[in-house]
Parts: sequence; C-alpha cells; structure tokens
Amino acid sequence: MSDLLTYAYAVVRNAEGLREATAPLRGVAESPVSLLTDTGDDQLGLAVSHVPGQDFQEDALKQHLEDLEWLEAVARAHHGVIEALGERTTVLPLRLATVYLDDNRAREVLEAGRTMFAGRLARLSEHVEWGVKIYVESSAALAEPTVPAADLTPGRAYLRNRRQQQSVRDTVYQAAQKAAERVEAAGRRHASDRVRHRVQQGLLADAAGAVGENVVNDAYLVPLKRCDGFLADVAHAADGLDGVRVEATGPWAPYSFAMPLDESGGAAAAEGAPP
Repeated sequence: MSDLLTYAYAVVRNAEGLREATAPLRGVAESPVSLLTDTGDDQLGLAVSHVPGQDFQEDALKQHLEDLEWLEAVARAHHGVIEALGERTTVLPLRLATVYLDDNRAREVLEAGRTMFAGRLARLSEHVEWGVKIYVESSAALAEPTVPAADLTPGRAYLRNRRQQQSVRDTVYQAAQKAAERVEAAGRRHASDRVRHRVQQGLLADAAGAVGENVVNDAYLVPLKRCDGFLADVAHAADGLDGVRVEATGPWAPYSFAMPLDESGGAAAAEGAPP
C-alpha cells in the first residue's frame, strides 16, 4: 500500500483554464492540488491532493479529529482550496477528510456518480450559501434578580424574582421566534433551498466567539442575483425585538447543499469518506 492517500476536496464543473488555475494551489499538508477528470465526461473534475497515510488512515484520523489545532489546520486548507475553485467554476464541496486509496479509486467514484454529480452541479450553478444564526441574550443578563420589596419575606421575594426571570425568558424566546419567522419569509422570497443545522453549543459556540445563546443555525442557498434582497431582509429581521440578534455569514461555497440529505436530515457522506 502506498504511503500516500488521495484527498478529495470537491467535484467541479470543468471550465476553460481551470486546470492551469488549480496548479498553483496548495491544500492539506501543503500538498499540490491537481484535477482528475472523468474519462467518460471531461466536463466533470475532482480536485485532489496527496496526503500522508499515517495521518489519514482510519485509526490515525480518529485520533487527529480530537486535536482541535490539527483539525483547524486541515479545515482551513480544505476550505481554501474550495473557495479558490469556487471563484472559477461551480463546485460541489466534499466532506472534510474525504480520502481514497489512490487516484484510480477516486476517479472510479467520480465516474460512478457522474449523473448525480452533474445534476447537483447544475442545481448549484450561480448560487451561493449564506448562513443565518439567531442569538438570544443570556438569561442572566436579561433577568437580574430585583431587590426584594420590604414587605415580602425572603421566600416570597425569591419566588417573585423567579417568576420575573421566567417572564423575561419567555418574552425573549418569543421575540427570537418572530425573528426566525421573518428570516424564513426572506428565504421563501429569495432562496432556492434551506438546511437546518444543529445550534452551536459548548466548544462549537466558544470557538465561534458567540455572544448569547444560539437558537437558530440555518443555511440558505441563494441565487447570486437575489443575494442583495435576501441580506437586506435578514438585516431587518430583529428590528423592534429586544434581546435578539441575527447574524448572516457568507457568501460560502454551497457546503450544506452539496450532497443529498440522508434520513436524519444531515448531508449524506460521500462514498469513500471515513466514518
């Protein structure tokens, strides 16, 4: 078995000058990026590079995925290649750390999925992804206990403060629901599709530098010509709603829409990708 594995970044729609534009790119482990083509249809390509097997074999990869510094470096390189390709053509991003034994196996997967890949690329053409997150301010910041009234016992004052805190929380979550409805309406007006992601909590929220509790984490597939209208509507989604913040990020390559959804509602893994 070779010491090197083939790391796949994205399926792409071949375009004039794309191979030459790909040549200077460096991907994961600073490896040169190249373009494999489908022998039966040179309109499709697969952007790949070669990575050390000792880092990407299944057992080693499972350990590396616990190393946030290593994972961030791989994710940045992966994203950088896809973004560079996306400036030249339509891209179908593959899952992080999608690896094959060699170029021949990678090309076989490209050829076997020819019809599906071509259909997905056609759907994503002239579209970009926008992420929309909705946050509510922390309950502690919104509902500081009030000073007990002099005529209340400590127990009654405590219960009154708890009721006030719950009332504030209820109000702000209702406001967040209203903001979510406004964002969804903007999506119906301007976007071609939407994917709901799990809200960011714990380490993910900390890594993102989030302020407040993330209650909505959606991705929208928006035609290029509708981006301005979509963003304008999203920018006003929290108008008049205290304690709610709406954040739009992008434009991104359409990561959330690259592969068909599986039964759990998440993007299905590409064949050959590690579990």
